[in-house]
Amino acid sequence: MKRLSCILLSLLCLQAHAHTLTVGKGQPFATIRNAIAAAKPGDTVLVKKGTYYVNNILVTKPITLLGENMPLLHGADKYEIFTVSGNRITIKGFQLTNSGYSAMNDYAAIKVVDATNVVIEGNKIYRAYFGIHMANASNCTIRNNYLFGLTKTEQTTGNGIHLWKCNNMLVEKNEVHAHRDGIYFEFVTHSLVRNNYSEGNIRYGLHFMFSNDDQYFGNTFINNGAGVAVMYSKKVMMHRNRFLNNWGPAAYGLLLKEISDSKIEGNRFYKNTVGIQMESTSRIAASNNRFEENGWAAKVAASSMDNSFTNNNFQGNTFDIGTNGSVVLNTFNNNYWDKYEGYDRNKDGRGDVPYHPVSMYSTIIESNPNTLMLLRSFMVALLDKAEKALPSLTPENLKDDQPLLKALKL
Repeated sequence: MKRLSCILLSLLCLQAHAHTLTVGKGQPFATIRNAIAAAKPGDTVLVKKGTYYVNNILVTKPITLLGENMPLLHGADKYEIFTVSGNRITIKGFQLTNSGYSAMNDYAAIKVVDATNVVIEGNKIYRAYFGIHMANASNCTIRNNYLFGLTKTEQTTGNGIHLWKCNNMLVEKNEVHAHRDGIYFEFVTHSLVRNNYSEGNIRYGLHFMFSNDDQYFGNTFINNGAGVAVMYSKKVMMHRNRFLNNWGPAAYGLLLKEISDSKIEGNRFYKNTVGIQMESTSRIAASNNRFEENGWAAKVAASSMDNSFTNNNFQGNTFDIGTNGSVVLNTFNNNYWDKYEGYDRNKDGRGDVPYHPVSMYSTIIESNPNTLMLLRSFMVALLDKAEKALPSLTPENLKDDQPLLKALKL
């Protein structure tokens, strides 16, 4: 208690002696760098509207950098604009453009290294290799930023918001376009990604690697190379996101690879080539999701086990479920399938006969993709009807024993 009181007293003292140092034409300081050099802990550097050509401004003091009417900071296609290291630093209200590109270094408009309690808020970042790059940081916030990248190739474009070896981070209400990955996590733990909009990125809207105990919810991933990839991670909570129009030969709404002990709940998968692709996953609970008008609602590889699909709606998908093996170690219970043709004699709202969501045709496509050209043909419809009457090629134990007769209100 005494330690907390000392911290609060120190903060109050800093606020009491804080000053505002103004930068701009006709102001006390002509350059941002000079104002930062003169600033004391707790001060605010206020940058007036205008265009400033800058070369890697270093910020290591606990100060606030505030733009008035969105001043433009230009990196001349050579330099990083801000490099931040330290504690309690805020950068807010700037336009940042044309930071440098390097095939050897991860140049960023804002680079944050070895930092805590940093806030990056309300900025607009254009034509940056990496937009916001954080490494070895904790308890930081990235909020309400707009990022539009270089729209080049995957190899020559960096990520919009890139976090490496971080913990307890908050990434919220950002809009990211035209980067390699919209948001990228590697070795990031106990962090939250919420209410972001990620569109038109070359690879993924959001990408996790070796990142455990994280959550993402309320986000929209639309028209990316693929929506979201979660790889080599565990205990990731995925709630109330929208995976929309991630369409192409290798596109997914959500790709899960070697991930375990996670939840997928209350999401919408709409018009993706594959809604969810599962590879070597275990103990994933998918519930209360909507799968609508996808090529495949879900593809569950034979290497996946102990996953469950419960209380989901499957509507308007070309194929409901696909798999590449005959042994199935996952469960499907109480889902609504619009292709179900069974009956409900006891009127309990559940079908009296199981539903087998893997069609014979989708099984054939798994081994021979070229047969997809026969989609909608009379012969394919005949094969699927025959398979329903006399199952032989589709996995016998991949079934929903109590399919719902009416769609859930999700």
